[in-house]
Amino acid sequence: MEKNTKSFENPQNVRVRIAPSPTGFLHIGNARTALFNYLFAKRYGGKFVLRIEDTDLERSKSEYETDILESLKWLGILWDEGPEVDGEYGPYRQSEKVDIYEKYLKKLLNEDKAYYCFCSEEELETQRQYQMSRGEAPRYSGNCRDIKKEEAEKRLKKGESAVIRFKIDTEKKITFNDLIRGKIEVDSSLLGDIVIAKNSRTPLYNFAVVVDDYEMKITHVIRGEDHISNTPKQILLQEALGFPRPTYAHLSIILGPDRTKLSKRHGATSISDYRRKGYLPETMINFMAFLGWNPGTDKEIYSLIALTKEFSIKNCQKGGAIFNIKRLDWINGFYIRQKPLDKLTELCISFLVENGLIVPVWSQKELIVGLGGAPQITSYKIAETEEIVSFEYLMKIISLEQERMKTLAEIPDLTDFFFKKKLEYDRELLKWKEMTEKEIILSIDRTVELLSKLEADDFARSEIEKLLLTEAEKFSKEILKPAGDRGYLLWSFRVALTGKKSSAGPFEIAEVLGKEKTIERLRQAKNILS
Repeated sequence: MEKNTKSFENPQNVRVRIAPSPTGFLHIGNARTALFNYLFAKRYGGKFVLRIEDTDLERSKSEYETDILESLKWLGILWDEGPEVDGEYGPYRQSEKVDIYEKYLKKLLNEDKAYYCFCSEEELETQRQYQMSRGEAPRYSGNCRDIKKEEAEKRLKKGESAVIRFKIDTEKKITFNDLIRGKIEVDSSLLGDIVIAKNSRTPLYNFAVVVDDYEMKITHVIRGEDHISNTPKQILLQEALGFPRPTYAHLSIILGPDRTKLSKRHGATSISDYRRKGYLPETMINFMAFLGWNPGTDKEIYSLIALTKEFSIKNCQKGGAIFNIKRLDWINGFYIRQKPLDKLTELCISFLVENGLIVPVWSQKELIVGLGGAPQITSYKIAETEEIVSFEYLMKIISLEQERMKTLAEIPDLTDFFFKKKLEYDRELLKWKEMTEKEIILSIDRTVELLSKLEADDFARSEIEKLLLTEAEKFSKEILKPAGDRGYLLWSFRVALTGKKSSAGPFEIAEVLGKEKTIERLRQAKNILS
């Protein structure tokens, strides 16, 4: 059973893995673990393996596996071996390896290193309660440890239910060197004989993972610190099966701002949810890299390529990593500002479509398919007005908000006024300081009068700004207000165009809307006051 262990010791043959269970969507904890494994493999020219641990058939679902694969692809964390990528150490789904697990379970049973346990759940619970009442850590008492194989076989044939337990040597110290935490020692007497399978064809986690890591020649196991308690059990199983021991590194747990374990109440969601909320993949990579790792410099922005060059497991911290949503938003805003406008617009369009503001206009199938092509989006239609607008027009809209956006999902709320025929808002919003309704109407009328002087072709931001800024001070004097407060003219102008208290600059918005729509918005505002 012994294999050549040199490949496990040679840093040139590093093999790491991420092994999520498809019982839920890929969450940020597993994604962070995948990232660190990926970076470690790339740093040493090794292999990053994706393994799907789907032995829990009742809870495992194909939709969750699809989400795991798609989320990792979206992040750019691509595996060298695993589902969809052939390798020599497959299969890469546990459900396809039942025969392999059964072989090793039988080996342990035949060598008297494992046994069938017939204790009922009620009996086990009674044991646990008794041990806890004595201040002891709950562990199996060993009631079925000495049952003869022949007797066990008879009871199984009669239909008695049983699990398979692994015999733990209770007089042993299990010691291993963690790459992040240093030397860790555990007293085996605290473990008790652990359950490793429900039956010969249904292995449980600690057993299956040991077999998988061996069969896939995994050299380094990098995972969360919540698995530290599993490591001694797995080491004992490795020794019993004659497997080489991989090197371990346990990453710090991710904590919420209140320093409790990260959960949904802290806003923690799946990677696909962060994607739907408008976060960019480069943001998530940059953010997750700092959840338990520090480069040792003041540098805060890292691409995935840069991380593969600078990542070191030695710089991973032992203490909990704090999840800070404000930092996530800041990083996302940074990457949004760095995006080429055309690429950013492409990303934002899906959110505008999803929110029902615009509808893609496709080329006629018969014209394109006849040429051997496929339908293409040629333009977009504003859902409310049915006006056709171009991609270039949408780029102008997105450009106004690129500096303000924190997430892509904000774009519908920031720009919805561009896609509405008539705005609805509280008339009080048009009021600047102590202005009366009569003064607001005078302000709107003056703005309409001034803008009407501009030709449609000259309706550009620079011309609008020059015209209105010059007149704004004059207007403040006319209504007996202190000269210089331009808000008496410009505030109602902004609100009339957007229906919002805050927005991009009114001159830039007016340029995108055009002369006709801008004046119409001002007249609608006047009607609100009438």
